[in-house]
Formats: sequence, structure tokens, C-alpha cells
Amino acid sequence: MNKLLIALSLALPLGTWATPPVAGQAMPPVAVKDQHERDWRIAPDTQLVLFAAGRTASNLAMAVLGAQPKGFLATRHAVYLADMSKMPGFVTRTFALPSLREQPFAVGVVLDDKLLADWPRQEDAVTLIRLKDGVVTSVDHAKTEAQLRSALGVAP
Repeated sequence: MNKLLIALSLALPLGTWATPPVAGQAMPPVAVKDQHERDWRIAPDTQLVLFAAGRTASNLAMAVLGAQPKGFLATRHAVYLADMSKMPGFVTRTFALPSLREQPFAVGVVLDDKLLADWPRQEDAVTLIRLKDGVVTSVDHAKTEAQLRSALGVAP
């Protein structure tokens, strides 16, 4: 009985972590805050999730998204999710979040390194998770501004 209780207590925290997106399966729910401390989720009509894990990927995403008009992501049924969990807390609070607050779009901010630990990522690329009706259709990576613009349907 004690072994069962220990096993259950160890397994319970795992339920709060988001399972990785896999083609052919429903998009796992992600509940985080945005850069303004508001609830951020992936809406049912979302067609593209841009996931940046790491400085290079975030810089790539911001280079493309920062030049777009307000409402750009919404018109493309896209959202941006940034994993900032590896960044020191002081840097996050003092520099990264204030910079993100100046952007005209919501950014889902991940601060818990375990929340999306199993998600597909490349340090130097933005992960592109394509959805249709809440189901993952593909998971790719954009390593260049041209690739990311193409994924978003933006002219060079």
C-alpha cells in the first residue's frame, strides 16, 4: 500500500506538464501567462503555433514578428509561445518581459523548465506546429527568417 501511495504521489505532478505535440493527435493544452500576466492558451481555431526555445529561436521569431502590424498573428490564426525557463530570473524580469510588453501581440511565456521539456525544439530554430481543428498536422522547424516568413505567408 505504501509503495502505491508513493508511486501515485510521484506521478501526480506529471499531470501538469504539457505532453509534446505529435502529428495526428490533439494539440495538448497549454496554460501559461502572457507577457502582461494574463492567461494565455492555444485557441481552438489556431492553425499555427510558433514555439521558440532559446535565445536564437526567440531572436529569429522577434525579427519576423516585430516588423508586422498589430493583429498580424490573429489574421493568420497563429500564436507565439516562448520558453524562457533557461533564462536567469533577473534577466527575464528586468529585460526580456519589459521588451515583450512593447510588442503588439500576446506571447505565451513559459517560465517552468519542466512544463514543455518534451516538446520538439532546436536551439537555433523556431518550432512550427501546424494544426487543423485542434489536431496537430505537422511539426517542423524554421531556421531562417525566410523560412519563418514563408510559414507565416509573409512576402520577403
